[in-house]
Amino acid sequence: MTTTILGISAYYHDSAACLVRDGEIVAAAQEERFTRKKADAAYPEHAIAYCLREGDIAPQDLDAVGFYDKPLLKFERILETYLGVAPRGFRSFLMAGPLWVKEKLHLEKAIRKELGYPGELYYAEHHESHAASAFFPSPFEEAAILTVDGVGEWATATIGHGSGSDFELLNELRWPDSLGLLYSTFTYFTGFKVNSGEYKVMGLAPYGEPRYVDRILEHLIDLREDGSFTMNQEYFDYLAGLTMASKGFDTLFDGPPRKAEARITQREMDLARSVQVVTEEVMMRMARTAHRVTGSKNLCLAGGVALNCVSNGKILRDGPFENLWIQPAAGDAGGALGVAQLIWHRKFEGERSVAPGRDAMRGAYLGPEYPPEEIEAFLERQGARYERPDPADLPARVARLLSEEKIVGWLNGRMEFGPRALADAASWATRGARACRSR
Repeated sequence: MTTTILGISAYYHDSAACLVRDGEIVAAAQEERFTRKKADAAYPEHAIAYCLREGDIAPQDLDAVGFYDKPLLKFERILETYLGVAPRGFRSFLMAGPLWVKEKLHLEKAIRKELGYPGELYYAEHHESHAASAFFPSPFEEAAILTVDGVGEWATATIGHGSGSDFELLNELRWPDSLGLLYSTFTYFTGFKVNSGEYKVMGLAPYGEPRYVDRILEHLIDLREDGSFTMNQEYFDYLAGLTMASKGFDTLFDGPPRKAEARITQREMDLARSVQVVTEEVMMRMARTAHRVTGSKNLCLAGGVALNCVSNGKILRDGPFENLWIQPAAGDAGGALGVAQLIWHRKFEGERSVAPGRDAMRGAYLGPEYPPEEIEAFLERQGARYERPDPADLPARVARLLSEEKIVGWLNGRMEFGPRALADAASWATRGARACRSR
């Protein structure tokens, strides 16, 4: 008798689905991979269809379906925020309110209608899903857990401890103080898209100087030794407005925000470097607190800020932990995986099996794969020019093309889950070896 569980994340950004059978991850994919809409927030019908197909199961035969956060609790936070800043924020509420009334508050009805699923539907808190996605697939029997993102329901960061087949969240940082939203404000201010362009800010940082660090620490956040902090909301507009930063940002950082697609100047490079330095310091302090609270030598990371690989590298090099494991789909997409595994371990009391030195993510190769015949048929339909080379010749040929500074895309096997394709997928590292491992 097997137990099959479908996890879903949707309606905010990075919608995804994940299928878990007896605790084993069978399939996981983001909706954007099928619709070609970056960070697609829609109900993940294509990702769900793929997961069910890969698992060879019909919706009515699922044992449970889980959603990665609690919409009513999130709506409570949104209402309290609007009431707290009223009458400011009315325009923002007019934009968000109808979407909640029409769609997000009727989530269960929508899932049952779209999926045709008659069984039990479970909800986890947002950071519980992140923590589950971080700990359960990790190669550690026990570990400290750190989750950091923009915001879930109320929490923006948590510290927890996992052991065996369960974990406990011990500390949390709450809205409106958020490292993810601080970084996203600089993403907006440097002219990139929030919830999408943060990796561009991280990539821009090495070209700049940290000349705004003192201003950030003096004016924007009151950072404490344990990694917690308070944000000065005079400089931010995400509570009530339609942008991330208030006009105070313009004065503090030498002018208005860069317009999208405008030329990037040294100021943007310096802003990127400065917020990156602050982010690394906050994450390091949080990591030290997690180590002190749990006493563990292992750390698991998830949440959108855990996609900041530069910060992760600093924790590995200079932090107190011997071993580090990061969920490759650390953002909201990974919540689908987290809630599915949470249901397996808590609702069905499934045991967790740990193989030392190996995680349970299968190298994050959890998406669909396309056989050569299917690829060839697609190319024929598109009228594309192509050839079918001998596989044995490919490595040398690709190496030659790269040496000639040509661009090469390589599709082979199952698609990765998460935004770190061609990098270290589901990886773990040790301070001694400084090694990343993937399948």
